[in-house]
Amino acid sequence: MKRKKRKKNRIGFGTILLYVLESVMLVIIGLMLLLVFRARGKQAEETAAYFRSLDAAPTPAPVLLSAAESTPSPVPTPEPTPEPTPEPEPEFFKLSFIGDNTLWATSQFVFNPIALPLTVGDDYAYPYQNTVSYFTEDEYTLANLECSFSDEKLAYDYTVVQFPFLADPAYVNILLDGGVDFVTMANNHTKDFFDTGVEHTQRVLDEAGLPYGYENQGQIMTTKNGLKLGIWTAGNDLLPSKDKAVQGVKDLRDQGADIVICMFHWGQELYYSPNDNQTALAHAVADAGADIIYGTHPHCLQPIEVYNGVPIFYSLGNWVFGGNTQPSDPDTAIIQVTIKRDLDGTISYEGFDCIPCCVSSNISGGNAMANYKAGKNVDYNAYANYNNYCPTPYEEDSEGYERAMSKLTGSFQARSQGADYSAYYASWG
Repeated sequence: MKRKKRKKNRIGFGTILLYVLESVMLVIIGLMLLLVFRARGKQAEETAAYFRSLDAAPTPAPVLLSAAESTPSPVPTPEPTPEPTPEPEPEFFKLSFIGDNTLWATSQFVFNPIALPLTVGDDYAYPYQNTVSYFTEDEYTLANLECSFSDEKLAYDYTVVQFPFLADPAYVNILLDGGVDFVTMANNHTKDFFDTGVEHTQRVLDEAGLPYGYENQGQIMTTKNGLKLGIWTAGNDLLPSKDKAVQGVKDLRDQGADIVICMFHWGQELYYSPNDNQTALAHAVADAGADIIYGTHPHCLQPIEVYNGVPIFYSLGNWVFGGNTQPSDPDTAIIQVTIKRDLDGTISYEGFDCIPCCVSSNISGGNAMANYKAGKNVDYNAYANYNNYCPTPYEEDSEGYERAMSKLTGSFQARSQGADYSAYYASWG
């Protein structure tokens, strides 16, 4: 049996070449992978080094902001629409007028507990306490001063002077605290204590800074808002000179007075209507150019007349009246005149208001006195010594209000007229 010969395996050139190419490719791929891994390792190392540097670096200090920097800026407020400029308007002012200020008691009554000095004491604001707002809120207040001031005991002629009133100089503060701006000294009590009394009174008023007028004097007083008031004062003998007053009014007008006021002390005590002398004088000065005419002395209200557009207040009665604890007429009034200053500077009288008052805050006592004088049966105790020297406005439409208004309008029917002091003099024995 023959043995078969083994066949030899032969590798061709193509196969060898394929193997070589495969090997080369594997080497190239390996090299590429090696480069990639190295690159990634380097990047990782750089990243790690960066974070290590951050950890090693100091933490920066916080930056603090001011309140203004930390607060958000406010939203700008839009500009408001401007209001239109108001049109200019005329100005209006009040001038106030009141009656007799007798700021003491008669010499024989001074130390009585119910007399004015001991009632008022040193409370100088007391007499005007119920009316002061009228006078502090107005433009100017005018009054009649019917007493003298002195700290000395001055002589007087008791055969002529019926009721001497010599007040403590400190009592000028009643007028100052009450808002009074001007007083007339031209009245029948001015020379009760002769020329010495006049000099002492003027000195007290000067030191207090309270302007005043004396017999047949004309002067211009400028108010706080620049009104020029020409004021003529007269009446020491109760019969002011017509010729002097007329000329005085014309002179004041020529001197540039905006408003001319005549302050007269005239008439008859406790007469409820003016006499012929009062009327003739009032009309004469009105015709001469006076704007306001204001009177005192009768101790009661008299009718108001408007003559050719000029108001005439014939009598405003008593005001703070220390002359009697129970005046026979309790009624008085505040008159407030309205003055207009127009846009062109023109000054004119516009009208007036009446504020009826009682001379006392004891209004029921005042009404009782009025009813007694009217003939009604009234218990004396209802009105005895009712005057407490504190003028007080009546309530509108009240008994006293209507009665006082009837005197100002001229409709009041007096049961009797004129003053009777016989009982007073009899008391002297």
